[in-house]
Amino acid sequence: MTTITEEPPSVSARRAARVGGTEGVLGSDEVRTFIREQLDATDLDGRSVCVLVPDGTRTCPLPLLVGAVHEALHGRVSGLTVLIALGTHAAMSEQHLARHLGYEPGRLEETYPGMTVLNHEWWKPETFANLGTIPGSRLAELSEGRLEVDVPVLLNKAVVEHDVALVVGPVLPHEVVGISGGNKYFFPGVAGQQIIDVSHWLGALITSAEIIGTTGITPVRALINEGASLIPAQKLAFCVVGGTGAEAESLHSVSFGDTIASWANAAEVCAETHVTYLDEPVHTVLSLVPRMYEDIWTGAKGFYKLEPVVADGGEVILYAPHITQISAMHPEINEIGYHCRDYFVKQWDRFKHVHWGTLAHSTHLRGAGSYDAETGEERLRVQVTLATGIPEEVCRAANLGYRDPASIDVAAAEADPEVFVVPRAGEVLFRLR
Repeated sequence: MTTITEEPPSVSARRAARVGGTEGVLGSDEVRTFIREQLDATDLDGRSVCVLVPDGTRTCPLPLLVGAVHEALHGRVSGLTVLIALGTHAAMSEQHLARHLGYEPGRLEETYPGMTVLNHEWWKPETFANLGTIPGSRLAELSEGRLEVDVPVLLNKAVVEHDVALVVGPVLPHEVVGISGGNKYFFPGVAGQQIIDVSHWLGALITSAEIIGTTGITPVRALINEGASLIPAQKLAFCVVGGTGAEAESLHSVSFGDTIASWANAAEVCAETHVTYLDEPVHTVLSLVPRMYEDIWTGAKGFYKLEPVVADGGEVILYAPHITQISAMHPEINEIGYHCRDYFVKQWDRFKHVHWGTLAHSTHLRGAGSYDAETGEERLRVQVTLATGIPEEVCRAANLGYRDPASIDVAAAEADPEVFVVPRAGEVLFRLR
């Protein structure tokens, strides 16, 4: 069932191995056998390996994957560290890590002998290694003229201190880079603030609606790849494409190779399995945000992946009674609120001091719109409404709509032909044909 597929010339002449494809799902034994075969054929004896995995905001059968990697490498490598690619999300607790990776709390060594697990502590400057700087002139090339600033490349030093960096995680449509995965686990996964801010703001300048789901090398992907080229470790990846809905913990495919080839290989499968096309726009969307998103900062994916199919003047309702705050780690979003891209671009001196990643998140959730600097009028294409545990005054102050979640009848909405209800919102991208 394993196939070798050539990558498009735009990526490179590299090749990636893949098991599975767009049809059906893989059995656990198929996944374990594939991972074992690929790692057995890779020169890893006596080398140290840092395994980068997603945090709890991404869905995949991570215990299966990490277990297979550990089984293939334990006793063979000199060191094995799992690093949680938090980006700038909240750290995962021991209870959460245990559930995430598949071991009993406090008993990591019994399940995964010799393996260390680390959160990416992005809030601690001492956890970073400085890999150099991407000059502004080079960024201008990569960004197609949108930005020209020097970008310091800081990366979690655990990656640099190992011989091999092995990415293990899902590939999904993404609002900043196009299709997630691959080198994105380094930047922003375990990166310093500057390159995170620049990459996210570059995506915002292009706009989420334009970039999301793009399988090619977007300007943001080009910037991420440039940063990854400075990493001294050998870079490999198991890029997986998971199921959706009831099959969210299953896998369509697993691709292996270097971080560019394996990503490109998996992105092709992702584009076929994680994009749903509608014949015409919808006016009202009830987006059911799953519990794995604990605040609006992460749960906003329930809007990003629906924006392309919402009619002008339409509304997206993010239904998440379990969410009680806009952001656990980025309180500054409450100060600036949610606005379209041009609101910030046309008032740049007023906002340029705010983390650009925060500005980007703001524009991604508020969607397309315009801003008249002379009149101060902001016009937004789509209404975004929160039906969450966040108080109404907080929603209004953030320039978002509010509905009491108790007033939402999901069953009635599902029976209403005028309402488009999306379960487990945030994973599948919706587009118009």
